[in-house]
Amino acid sequence: MIYVILGFLGLAFGSFINAFVYRLHEKLDEDGNTKKISAKQKKDLSILKGRSICPSCKHVLGASDLVPVFSWLFLHRKCRYCKKPISWQYPAVELITALLFVVSFVVWPGGLDNNWQIMSFITWLVALIGLIALAVYDIKWMLLPNKIIYPFAAFVLVSLVVQMFLGRSIKDLIGIGLALLVTAGVFWVLYVVSKGKWIGGGDVKLGLLTGLLLASLPLAFLYIFLASIFGMIYTLPLLATNRISPKSKIPFGPFLIAGCIAAVLWGQAIINWY
Repeated sequence: MIYVILGFLGLAFGSFINAFVYRLHEKLDEDGNTKKISAKQKKDLSILKGRSICPSCKHVLGASDLVPVFSWLFLHRKCRYCKKPISWQYPAVELITALLFVVSFVVWPGGLDNNWQIMSFITWLVALIGLIALAVYDIKWMLLPNKIIYPFAAFVLVSLVVQMFLGRSIKDLIGIGLALLVTAGVFWVLYVVSKGKWIGGGDVKLGLLTGLLLASLPLAFLYIFLASIFGMIYTLPLLATNRISPKSKIPFGPFLIAGCIAAVLWGQAIINWY
């Protein structure tokens, strides 16, 4: 039963991520700064007050248009009103979020035997929402907005404090500090040395969030290694087929996020195997 509940939650939050990313992009400029928009636009783009609309024709969507995955299928991947295609992004994000929610529960390292571990798992599910939103945003617009990174990082930090009160070992603070030194510190050095040519400032800030989630020095190093491997697997075929050049810019955030997810869920097993 828990798998079904988590699956439905994942679908629902995947739908939320799609709406959140679209509305946030409408409020930010290409540098991630808030644009000047009217009070009506702010209300329409509010994730709490705004109504869901078709990105193409701006028609307000009804409840039957918003059922995760199924509406996309039943409407034959087209808007009910303007008949323009609905991007595969919508069901893909919903399904990926649902899958990660369920898989996280199945393989959650350390178990769920006490209160702080349960709190840690809940925190991870919330953080997944932010990580997936960041990945989608970076893929589409090559930007990792502060308005996603900082609130989720703050939430994870507060949760870690709560977990300490619930019984998590205070010694874990050392692991958290060392993880942050690697995930954010190493990227910051690369950013400064290369003057932003090797890695973006958003990747440095993402390191704050991922470091808090990894909370372990070995996992932090594994995270960087896995992200590099994922990035290489993606870029080498494109380079070999001349679809990109060595000077082409690609978003590294999604690979970092994939590396973080893999390291959190399977990292210790990988380290033990190695």
